Amino acid sequence: MTSIPRSWLFIPADSERKLAKARETGAHAVIIDLEDAVTADRKPVGRALAGEWLRQQTGNPSDQQIWVRINALDTGLWRDDLAAIIPGAPVGIMVPKAEGPDQIARIGEELAALEQAHGLTPGQTRILPLVSETARAAVTIPAYAHAVLPRLAGLTWGAEDLGAVLGVTRKRDARGVWTDAFRLVRAQTLLVAHAVGVWAIDTLHADFRDEAGLAEAAHAAAADGFAGMLAIHPAQVAVINRAFAPDAAALAEARAIVAAFAANPGVGALQIDGRMIDQPHLRQARALLGLD
Repeated sequence: MTSIPRSWLFIPADSERKLAKARETGAHAVIIDLEDAVTADRKPVGRALAGEWLRQQTGNPSDQQIWVRINALDTGLWRDDLAAIIPGAPVGIMVPKAEGPDQIARIGEELAALEQAHGLTPGQTRILPLVSETARAAVTIPAYAHAVLPRLAGLTWGAEDLGAVLGVTRKRDARGVWTDAFRLVRAQTLLVAHAVGVWAIDTLHADFRDEAGLAEAAHAAAADGFAGMLAIHPAQVAVINRAFAPDAAALAEARAIVAAFAANPGVGALQIDGRMIDQPHLRQARALLGLD
């Protein structure tokens, strides 16, 4: 499996049944959700179950990455979330309603203290912020391009919370295309993630029964340059994984490009099958083959 997760599946932290099945979903990354999936009165239960489940995964080798979505900073719950889960050493945390790099840096300071307290490698806990769930969050997306955030693994976005904040009656137009605000957020998430060299993860497809619509959205995300996509139901995982997997023709072309430049060291551009290939093509080919 690629080191960049293609499918990111949310799992409610307070459901023992769903936690028990998390490893069997086929998702490249699971996000144990302490935020929207857990009601206020169940937060302590969710923390306890998530913390115990994480500890049970220690020493259990798997290519599947484990992430945890904590509660937003303005709730006052996030420190308790981190205290419960960091001893179990998740790969990273997802930060909802992230309102700019300053919040991510603040969380990074808390993580540093917890890593030290629990004997973890400094800096090992990565951060994936949801950068669009409030209007203020959405307008801070460009700021990530100029911030120094060593823990930043990627950027992702969501349409549901932003739609509620804006009071919209639609998110897509009659053609099924995102309307202006959502299209802007999606494009900025993609561009800024690439600008700082982190993963760009596309938002979820809300109707988990709509397999055709999901497949279309996932293929579009992959074609547009996203590295993966969020999922809210296990049935979505296989569709997303297929959409982001390079096909045989793309892999063969990438190998041909890498081989051609290897055979012609120092050359900036060359021809393959009558087509001019230059350094951007080489970088893209190497990335596709996992060589960078």
